Amino acid sequence: MTTVAEVRLWGRTIGAVSLADDADIAAFEYDPTFAGSGIEISPLTMPLAGKVYTFPELSRQTFHGLPGLLADSLPDRFGNALINAWLATQGRRPDSFNAVERLCYMGMRGMGALEYAPATGPKARQATRIQIDKLVDLASEILTHRTNLNVSFGDKNREQALRDILRVGTSAGGARAKAVIAWNPSTNEVRTGQLPAGEGFEYWLLKFDGVSGNKDKELEDPKGYGLIEYAYSKMATDAGITMSECRLFEENGRRHFMTRRFDRLAGGEKLHMQSLCALAHYDYNMAGAYSYEQALLVIRQLGLPMSAIEEMFRRMVFNIIGRNQDDHVKNIAFLMDKSGAWSLAPAFDIIYSFNPSGTWTASHQMTMNGKRDNFILEDFKVCAKTASMKRGRAEVIVEEVRQKVLHWRDYADEVGVPATWREQIQSTLRLARFA
Repeated sequence: MTTVAEVRLWGRTIGAVSLADDADIAAFEYDPTFAGSGIEISPLTMPLAGKVYTFPELSRQTFHGLPGLLADSLPDRFGNALINAWLATQGRRPDSFNAVERLCYMGMRGMGALEYAPATGPKARQATRIQIDKLVDLASEILTHRTNLNVSFGDKNREQALRDILRVGTSAGGARAKAVIAWNPSTNEVRTGQLPAGEGFEYWLLKFDGVSGNKDKELEDPKGYGLIEYAYSKMATDAGITMSECRLFEENGRRHFMTRRFDRLAGGEKLHMQSLCALAHYDYNMAGAYSYEQALLVIRQLGLPMSAIEEMFRRMVFNIIGRNQDDHVKNIAFLMDKSGAWSLAPAFDIIYSFNPSGTWTASHQMTMNGKRDNFILEDFKVCAKTASMKRGRAEVIVEEVRQKVLHWRDYADEVGVPATWREQIQSTLRLARFA
């Protein structure tokens, strides 16, 4: 038996993906009509053509037998934990649910604009009100495996919470617990964010604060981690980095970090989104295997202007000075509109991420001038030259960013980051002038 899913974009079929029961590599083929459209949704690894694409060389752990184009739609650690919880309620084991079935579970609810049919999983006909506190509690249980999530015992509130978290938590992507929501700033009401929520609602991504077992690889989020990310977002914006609007959502003493979705236009229309990992088939689980120079090259391959190259360079500088060492290739994304025009997506996951004794974040995930640590000014200059930036721009950008990060304590105090965290971060920032 073969599992087949139709792949759709903006209301039209663009192709199909299939996976045989006895295989672990899926095959993708563009719809013949779309293949002649000229709209390149995966220009670097799957240009439009009348052929069957398979990629047996890609890591199963990262791409799950799928092309990067489609693998980007799959849920990550938290979303998969939710799906596995749902499977248990259906009497199924996680290993019985293949990658194409997981795409169909995402259906129309994923990040970006790709959709999959036939859609499975919990269905909703309209956006419904949700209680963030109930979702935090349930997310903690799922991530710490304290329960098998058997909700058949008649607890209607618990059943509703499970339905809600399955709707909002599986499509957000990333390892940490988060939700895609519709939020009304006037009333503070939160609804599920995959369907039109009505007038006055905006579409945001919310990262749960205070969730037990909530981590990405080795770094666990303590309660209050959202404050650090919020302070970093302010610092990065002041350093000239393009970010979506960020806020804090407060409830029951918790302050959840929120960022406005950049894969949705104001009216809720979808933009096609691809991570650098998906677009170039770079494996984000291979620490140190890829470089910022490669990211800058992809920007040039997509035909983006020098302003996008300098924007990416500025983010690299901020990550290095600000110790965001979880800077892997899935934390860089690109957007495409209906005309086929690509752009660099706003920065995201810009946060302190450094564990000197850890496997992953003791050094940067991406290299710069062949290095993951111990950078000097010459490294930045060589990188800038590789990207054809004007002479002197590297020094200017490095100093502009450094001047903002020098004020970390002010940003931390402004949003209420606890003093212990503020000082721990301060002690590790690369604030000295690069020689």
